[in-house]
Amino acid sequence: MSTDAGKAEKKARGKIVWHKAAELGELPEGRVKTVNCGLKTLCLSHFEGQYAALDNKCPHQGGPLGEGSIENGWLRCPWHGWDFHPLTGGSPGGYEDGIETFEVDLREDGVYVAVEEDAPHIRTVTDVMAETMVNWGVTQVFGMVGHSNLGLADALRVQEEAGHLSYYGIRHEGAASFACSAYGKLTGKPAACLAIAGPGATNLLTGLWDANVDRSPVLALTGQVDTQVLGPGAFQEVDLQGAFGKVAQWSQTVLHGSRHAELISLATKSAILNRGVSHLIFPDEVQTLPAAEGAKAGSPEGRVTPREISPPESSLSAAVDLLKTARRPVIIVGHGARFEMDAVVELAESLGAPVLTTFKAKGLIPDDHPLGCGVLGRSGTPIASWFMNECDALLVFGASFSNHTGITPKKPTIQVDFDPMILGKFHAVDVPVWGEIGVTAKLLQRRLGGNTKVDQRSEVAERWAIWREEKERRLRDDRGQGVSSSHIFAAMTRQVPEDAIIAVDVGNNTYSFGRYFECKHQAILMSGYLGSIGFSLPAAMGAWAATQEADTPFSGRKVVSVSGDGGFGQYMGELLTAVKYNMSITHVLLNNSELGKISKEQRAGDWHVWQTSLHNPSFAAYAEICGALGIRVTRASELDDALKRALAHDGPSLVEIVADVALI
Repeated sequence: MSTDAGKAEKKARGKIVWHKAAELGELPEGRVKTVNCGLKTLCLSHFEGQYAALDNKCPHQGGPLGEGSIENGWLRCPWHGWDFHPLTGGSPGGYEDGIETFEVDLREDGVYVAVEEDAPHIRTVTDVMAETMVNWGVTQVFGMVGHSNLGLADALRVQEEAGHLSYYGIRHEGAASFACSAYGKLTGKPAACLAIAGPGATNLLTGLWDANVDRSPVLALTGQVDTQVLGPGAFQEVDLQGAFGKVAQWSQTVLHGSRHAELISLATKSAILNRGVSHLIFPDEVQTLPAAEGAKAGSPEGRVTPREISPPESSLSAAVDLLKTARRPVIIVGHGARFEMDAVVELAESLGAPVLTTFKAKGLIPDDHPLGCGVLGRSGTPIASWFMNECDALLVFGASFSNHTGITPKKPTIQVDFDPMILGKFHAVDVPVWGEIGVTAKLLQRRLGGNTKVDQRSEVAERWAIWREEKERRLRDDRGQGVSSSHIFAAMTRQVPEDAIIAVDVGNNTYSFGRYFECKHQAILMSGYLGSIGFSLPAAMGAWAATQEADTPFSGRKVVSVSGDGGFGQYMGELLTAVKYNMSITHVLLNNSELGKISKEQRAGDWHVWQTSLHNPSFAAYAEICGALGIRVTRASELDDALKRALAHDGPSLVEIVADVALI
């Protein structure tokens, strides 16, 4: 019960609003409970036949009084046992640390409490930073709200409610960072991931390493303990700048005296231009600091230069000279050429040069293009390998020369990349060319003009015919122990929309995808250099977010995810996230009850096959329990209908295929 002075003080502060806190008879005599009245959380008590409403926070450390109990006539805080009168909020012994009380009214339909009308939102420094982030084009946020990022989360809420960004609450922070990594790989733009201090922040690290090594722009936003307790080892304190170390190419702590709009402008600019992870650390108390009056949000205006930089004349001329002498040049494209393929394909067509891709670049040129040869390397086609072996010059755009791809060092090689450190990284190349890929490809075409080479289009068609005949033969293989990969990816080639976005995982399923699935205009996403199991489903979530953006090349496109049972098990909880946001993602799951690739490696290394078997549920039934469509396939003849149903479903769907671990 409030005193008359208390009532007068509340009326002076602002408008009083009555909220229904409980039903009559809901709270037994001698009990307390927590109630929410607007934004105010209160402790409702029922003692000696009377009701009272007290502030729910104990003045000691904010313990929740509504979770306490009444003992010997006193309301005891559940955290440290401090006592207060359950009706007046007074402290025993007459101390001045009593609890504020609020007026209560018993009405026919329940117990009502009077609280001051919710105060207008006060703009904070994190509001300024969220506004700046949006101005820079960061409009997709994946994360988990928690106790050390609540102020920042509220700033993101304001932007979401204004329609300026989309927020997706995930079940594990690792899924948030993978989703952001995939979004950046697909669009070239950063998304943001949100986590608390300590374990939430460290859970981001795997997905952020994926972004780091695959050159994907990401903004990581992590909470932190109060600055006053940094250092001694407070609860959930982790040295986040140390923990993020080399994974973040830019990392800063947001402080009281920071230039807040400038700080997040620099973070976002760095993520975009350096194609990597930028990390901002938000101590708890800094997040709610009021913004200075008239504080302006930042923007990219005047901060970012066009990046169409031409290569040095000497290296361009050397590349032209080498190509003029070649009769059978071959072009290899890596992920770094993703946004410049129009110029690369135009150059290839003018030279009649076959185009091979790295696995990360699968699909950058359609497999049915007269010069498209598919993937080179361990996950590739014999077509690509044949043309590399038969060429007399290699022109490589945006590839890293990883051992997985196996680009031969024995052929005269021109390497073009926007990052000078990548040029000749693993071995010397004949002509390293530092320049933007699209610009360089156009300049080469202009210099080479009608320099006619051997027309290799007919040979490309011949090699595809040989490979497709071999794939047909493999379709006849059947051990009666599950569906073969050749069947699975032949059906996917028939059924997956030509412009779909496909996220793939790691393992035998992914090798088989690279080998058997024939791309048209699909965009393929994978964990390239990190090769992290569990990537595909969170990545599909990031891709799906891109499809919700109007007036972009990805708007409205279907998203498909492919994994084995081991990969799906890593983040299977995120199927619930997909259901919550009605993400139209079709997940194709190859279930062989085994970590098949690891078993294969154990055998190849003359090891015993050990601890690679998996105990699985029915994943189709699991999908149904989550609220998605689940379909189980045990025979090749069921594949097409199952994929059609799943792809047509309005919402998340999962096709579980009982796969033969040996027929990959």
